[in-house]
Amino acid sequence: MPTPRLPKVACFALAGMAGLASGAHAQANCDTYGKLAVQQQQENVAEKCGFSGPEWSPDLKAHIAWCGGVGPDQWKSQLQKRKQQLDSCKAK
Repeated sequence: MPTPRLPKVACFALAGMAGLASGAHAQANCDTYGKLAVQQQQENVAEKCGFSGPEWSPDLKAHIAWCGGVGPDQWKSQLQKRKQQLDSCKAK
């Protein structure tokens, strides 16, 4: 007895939905990254640390866009780097 097969259209639809699900997850991660990056910038200003550059931008959309172009290891590393810089600043 032959195994039932999905029509090609259904296969493409399922593949597209899987891509959307992972894309939605990545977008949620980047939204979170952006919010944390802006919070770190606000802390930079509040503590008068004086850090500058694109990684210290107050622009949420810029952080989210950057995150969308890199892998999770890179944006996690960037958050950690800023945290270490802030911790060092506050220890002075």
